[in-house]
Formats: sequence, C-alpha cells, structure tokens
Amino acid sequence: MIIDGHSLAFRAFYALPPESFQLESGQHTNAIHGFLGMLLNLLDKERPTRIAVAFDRSRHSFRTEEYPEYKGTRGDTPEEFKGQVENLQQVLEAMNITVLTKENYEADDILATLSLTGEQSGAKVLVVSGDRDTFQLVDDQVTLLYPVKGVSTLTRYTPEAVHDKYGVPPEHYPDIAALVGETSDNLPGVPGVGPKTAAKWVNAYGDVYQIIANADQIKGKVGESLREHIADVERNRRLNRLRRDLELPVGLDDLKVREVDHERVEAVFSALELRTMKARVQGLDAQLHRSSQRAVPVEGIEGSATAAAPSAIAVPGELRVPVITDEPPLPTRLTSEAVALEWLAGVTADDTVGVSLQTVDQRPVALGLAVASAGQPTRVGFAALDDAAAAGHPLLEWLSGSQPKAVHGLKQAIHQLARIEATIDNVVVDSELAWYLFDSTRSDYSLAASEQLYFTHQFAHPDADALFADTADAAEGALAGPDAETAIAAWQTLLLGRALVRSLDTTRGGQVLRDIEQPLAPVLAQMEATGIAVNAEGLESLADTFTDRARDIASEAYKVIGHETNLASPKQLQQVLFDELGMPTTRKTKTGYSTDQASLSALYEKTQHPFLELLGAHRDATKLAQMVQTLRRSIADDGRVHTTYQQTGTATGRLSSTDPNLQNIPVRSEEGRRIRDQFVAGEGYETLISADYSQIEMRIMAHVSRDEGLIEAFNSGEDLHRYVGSKVFGVTPAEVTSEMRSKVKAMSYGLVYGLSAFGLAKQLGISRDEARDLMSGYFRRFGGVRDYLRNVVEQARVDGYTETIYGRRRPFGDLHSKNRVLRDNAERAALNAPIQGSAADIIKLAMIAVDRRLRDQGLTSRLLLQVHDELIVEVAPGERDAVTDLLVDAMGSAATLDVHLDVHVGVGPTWAQAAH
Repeated sequence: MIIDGHSLAFRAFYALPPESFQLESGQHTNAIHGFLGMLLNLLDKERPTRIAVAFDRSRHSFRTEEYPEYKGTRGDTPEEFKGQVENLQQVLEAMNITVLTKENYEADDILATLSLTGEQSGAKVLVVSGDRDTFQLVDDQVTLLYPVKGVSTLTRYTPEAVHDKYGVPPEHYPDIAALVGETSDNLPGVPGVGPKTAAKWVNAYGDVYQIIANADQIKGKVGESLREHIADVERNRRLNRLRRDLELPVGLDDLKVREVDHERVEAVFSALELRTMKARVQGLDAQLHRSSQRAVPVEGIEGSATAAAPSAIAVPGELRVPVITDEPPLPTRLTSEAVALEWLAGVTADDTVGVSLQTVDQRPVALGLAVASAGQPTRVGFAALDDAAAAGHPLLEWLSGSQPKAVHGLKQAIHQLARIEATIDNVVVDSELAWYLFDSTRSDYSLAASEQLYFTHQFAHPDADALFADTADAAEGALAGPDAETAIAAWQTLLLGRALVRSLDTTRGGQVLRDIEQPLAPVLAQMEATGIAVNAEGLESLADTFTDRARDIASEAYKVIGHETNLASPKQLQQVLFDELGMPTTRKTKTGYSTDQASLSALYEKTQHPFLELLGAHRDATKLAQMVQTLRRSIADDGRVHTTYQQTGTATGRLSSTDPNLQNIPVRSEEGRRIRDQFVAGEGYETLISADYSQIEMRIMAHVSRDEGLIEAFNSGEDLHRYVGSKVFGVTPAEVTSEMRSKVKAMSYGLVYGLSAFGLAKQLGISRDEARDLMSGYFRRFGGVRDYLRNVVEQARVDGYTETIYGRRRPFGDLHSKNRVLRDNAERAALNAPIQGSAADIIKLAMIAVDRRLRDQGLTSRLLLQVHDELIVEVAPGERDAVTDLLVDAMGSAATLDVHLDVHVGVGPTWAQAAH
C-alpha cells in the first residue's frame, strides 16, 4: 500500500472543521485526525504487508522547470493547514511507517516508481491517492483507491472501473487528460474537447501522438481547435506522465509493516492531543494480526444498556457524536433470497429494518438488511439483486411495501433502485440526513465517515472475515468481502439511525427530519432524474462569445503593459503589478503578494489603473466561458442537464447544486440572462414557469423580531424600502429618493448578515459617520430588530447553537474562541443562521407541497429546479393556469408568519423569459 500523503492530507483538511481541532498553541490538527482515521481503517480492512507514504517536498519540480505555470492557479496554502504535514510525518515515523520525499519530483512519481517495483516482485499493489494522474498506474496488479468525498469514502479503481468511467484503458487516461486539460494543474486543454470526444479519438487513433498524426482527418471546429493547440497537448502529455524510474533510498523489504515505536507514539500523539487515536495505534500490532476485533470503549462512557443515556459525547476536537447506549450482539447472516424472504416475514410492524444498497462487483444493486428486535439477537443479511429487474420480484415488493426501513442516503437509494426499475417506500429514518441535522457543520456524512467519528469511538467495525464464523448456517460458507461489507453497512445504518433519532427527538430536530428533510429526498431525486432541457447550440455560441471576449480583453491588457503575460498566473501577475508597475503591495502570502479578487479590487480603488480594470474584466469573461463550457459538457444523451442537489452541503440548511452548479449563474447581469435564456421547455411541454418569494428574509426578520414597525411596513402595501426609508429619514414615502431607498435597502439586508458601520460605509461609498447615523436612525424606528440582533448572538453563546423557526439547529462553538477572527466570523454567521435557515426550511416545505399537489391534481407538469428562493416548473400543454394557481397557493401557504408570504410568478419559453 503506497499513499499520496499530501493529496490525502489536504482532502482530510477539508473533510473536518479546522476550528474543532486546535491545540492551545494555535496549531490545527484536523488534517492529521482525518488522515490517521483513514489510514487506520485501511490498515484494518486491507491488511497490507508493506506500506509507504510519499509527500511532495515543495511546489517546485522538473515540471515547473519546463512550464512555470504548472499548478500556478492553486491558491495560497490555508493558514490552518500550515505545520500539519510536518506533524503528520512525525506521527507516521512514530508508527514506523516509511515516509518518502524526493527533491525535484512529486509524490505521484514516488508512487509510480514503487508501484512498478511492487509489480515486478509479483506483489499486488494498492495506490491511495486523490490525484487523477494516478489512474495511469492501474492494471491487473495495481488497484487505485480514490477518495470521492473527504477521505472516508474511497472508490476502488480496477482496469475495468477506469474503462467504465473514461471509456479508455488506464494507460490511455493521460491521453484523455492531455486533450481535455487539467484545471487543478493549470494545464489548459483543447477548447471544445471534453472527455467523450477525447475518448472517441483515443479509441479511433491511439495515444495523443497518433491522434496528432491524424489531426487532418478530424473535421469540424474541434478538429481545427486540436490543430491550433497541438503544442499544448504535447506539453500536457509530457507533464502528466508519471516517472517510474526514480532512485529511492528504500527497497521493498524496508517497507514491511513493523511494530510501532510505542515510546515515540506516546510522546508525539500526546503532544498533538491524539488521545483516542493513540489508543488505537498502540493496539495496532495486535489489530493487524487478530482474528476478531472487540470494541474500544470511550473513556468515561459506559456502553451498556443500563448506563445513563446522554444524547451526545465530545470526542477529540470537540466533535459531537451521538451515543449508542446498547451494544448490539454480532448478528447472524443470510445468503439467499429465499432465506431473506423467510426472515423478513418474521419481522413485525414495530421493527425497523436497516437497508444498505450498494454496487458490488458490477451487480446493479447489492442489498444488505439488518434488524434488531426486542428479545432477539440483531440479525444481518445480504442478498444480490442481479436479476431483480423482473416485475413482482418478492424482495422488490418488500422494498416498496409498508415495513418501516432505515437507509443511509435516501436520495441515492432511490437513484440506485431506479436502475432496476424498483422503488423503496416507508423509509422512516435516513441516518445521513439525521446526522446532518444533529451536526450541520460537518463536510462528510457518509457511512464510511461514521466509522471514524462514531463507531470507532464506541464500537469497533465488525471483522468481516470472522463475523459469521460461529453461526448456525456457517456450513454454507463464510460471507466475506464486499458482500459482508454491504451487510455490515445495513447494521451500522440501523444503529446510527436509531441513536440519532433518539437524540433529535429530545429537540424539534426529529420533526425537521420527518416533516422536511426526509419527504424532500424523493422530490429531489425526481428533479435530478428529470433534468432541464437546454439549447446546446446556443450554449456553444455563448462559449465562443465569452472566450473571444476574454481573448480581446487580454490583448488590450497586454497593450497597457507593453508585452504578453499569463493573466492566470499569480507569479507573473506579481511581477507585472509590483515590480514593473510599482503598485502598492497587497496582503503578504507565502509566495509573494496576493493577487486574489478582493486584493485586486482594493488595489484598483487606490490606483484606478487600467490594467487592473482589464484584468478584472478578463477574469469575469473567463469565468463565464468556463461556466458555459461546463454546462455544455453536462448535457446528457436526453438533451437535458441533470444537476445534483446536495441536501447536506450547507450549515444553514440551504440546498446546493453541483455537477453542474445551476445556482451560481449571475442573476442580475445581462450575461447571466443570456445563459439562462438557453434553458428551455422540453419537447412535449409548453412553457416554463418561475415562481419565487419576494423579500423572504426580511419577512422572516419581521416575524422573529416581532418588530411592529417592520410588520406594518409589509402590511401597509407600500414598497418595503420606500416605507422604511420614510421612517428612517423622517419624510413621506413619496419624498424618499432613489438614493435614500438604495441606502436603506443595503442596510436592511446587510444587518441580516452582520454588516457593520464600516462595511456599510464601504458598500455605499459614504463616510463611516454617515453610515453610523444611518444605522442609528434605523434602530430608533425599528427597535425590535435591534433587540433581536443583539439577543440572538448572546443566546447562541449560552446555548451553543441557533435555531430556525422550525427547530433546525446550527452549532456555534467558535463564539467562545480566543481567536478574534474566528469569534467575529461566528457572530456574523449566528446573526444570519436563523433567518437564512428558516428561509431554507420554507422553500423546502414549498417544494414538498408543490410536488404533492401536482400529483394529487393529476397534472403532468413537473418541478425541475430550485435556485435559492425560486422554483422552476415545466408546464404541460393546457396546464398553465392550474400550475400558476397551484404555485401561488402552495408556496404562499408553506409557512404561517406574522406577515404574508408574497409569491411572484413569471411565464416564458426560457428560464430567462420566465424570470421576473
């Protein structure tokens, strides 16, 4: 097993909140915690006989010597990450795990060399890396474990899996990457060429050099684009080829798994406050050779059914983890569908059955089942649904039946079952969503992550090889490998869901789970499956327009400074701005002075230099071109774009959109309107309807603050900001000028986000004294708002969290932080969390109501998109009026507030024309 240390440490850093893992010295350790948890799980599951971890020595390598812009777009190293790699290397050395670096080379080159050495010795090799370049190493002896979320979920890539993903064998993945480009490495590809086109060329001609040799045979715009960018492709291919011939100071025998250095582990782990991890590592030698594994108890917590049952415990780094108060016995197994059906027939309506749905060994769906009944041992089973697509299959009937079920990730389960035309019904617990509601500050809610932050701290992961050894049906052969893991996942789902719901039901969180999040999951699944139709030709034309604009702006910028430069390279920009043009320096970074957008905007305010203006315009045009190109590449075979809604992606409760992100298209610009104009009603549908809430956050502010003046402002029928302006400035609404209205509007919304007098002054271009007077006048007339904003933070300091109208909680541990920056950020977020979270709850309730009413009324129109406070519906012929009435009523009645919810509706053939 050879591990890319830098890649995985960086992913671990973003998987765990830095603020929850901090020593008294200020040193953060979240990357170390995440990496170590991943490593221990891998050692437990994979049992390697040899192991090494490779790290980059610096950003400089033979690749940057050839191409200085290589990885040039990567941002500065986060302050919280600094020092963690060095400490992690000490941790690994204490564990007697070989750590390798090599001057002028990257960690990937070390992995490539070691994997070849292992192959030549006849060994099976596991490469663990988050760098896509390592796909080229995969073959019959080398398997890649690639993280898909944080470092807890690793996908196993064999040659077949790589081919399934990219359409080419692993050895040709670098050819795909050379043609398409690699954004993270700052290697631009051939414009207009995506992975599918690249794969088609590779399969037709061979590697990139053979493709280049046949470039004249490739017709159309993409062929022309290829011929214009041959030098880029050749450079990309040289740089993404991993070196497999490095001279390393170790041989295979030096990498053997050895006993840890217990004295060094004690010293290093104690210094880094890795208490629980230290206990696991000190038992690592026995763990690697054991035949079974027992639980490691959490210090100070009893694990018996008779013990006190606190709702949560704090583990290192102050992560909140629900407590399992009753350790279930290791369960029996079942191996056939007949046994499964016989067993399921015996469960009662009071039993909740844990369900795990996974893809195993190319099966469409592998089904794991678990149940814990009163007075009976916990039972776990596995069944393969290879041929389960036939209608009326008994297990599929059971899945769609009334038996209560627990799953981890209901939306994903719906998608998986749809592959075999099956459904799941009566899911009473989604442990993923329950975990999200229990602690909304995490970035990874996968079941694999629960092993590190939940089962690991209380009950160990069952040993798949020994779990069923003593069961009555052991003669049928031990259930092992992926089958056993699927069964164990069902057991964990049941256990985790039960503990989380028990904790949530001590608050209103249980109702948020049952009334909002769980009913929303199937609505989102249907929206994702449906997608939205797009005008592919229009997107292609826009991509060309924005690309041409970026090129023209770059030419103008070059004229200003008298030469060409890479406008995307921080290093070259630093030279132009601070050396050649002599501009005032910006914020100091590790690699010089900052060239991020905020720094350059501030610099432009000081200097008004035309190069800075053009640079900002170039960045905007480039961003738009990339956005449109991403949308174009996302068009599926059905001519529609299918975004993915992340239901656990934000701490506030808002949905986020990914692959592609449809929520980041500019709202108020002409360019954004042109992009939205390419989203259209699909074939068989008449038009699109856009419905959104008007000023919902201010309406929620009026409700939670109980401010009589703000409530009257909404109920008066006057324009909100004109009414408020009249009160603040002491004039009649008719006398409120547009300038007055703009100031009041900026202040009203800014207050919801914790805007200070300094921030308001900067935003409006006024003096700080005028901004302070403006805020004072506002608070004199709307004292309820002032009192609410003052009290919400103070109450959060006492409670440790804020709450929405419906009871969704967001923890705020940093309100007591000694770090002023962290504390100030937490205060601003605490001001807004109840408002934004309540808005998120209301739009979710509206989505559930709209979807239900469309079905209840027998309409064939369908909900397509949710973008912040807006819903998009695709309208079937003859249903326009009915859908309009339905949206206004369902959205308007989604919540009962002290002020009414105002819904605006627009109709049009495109998203832009439907907007209002």
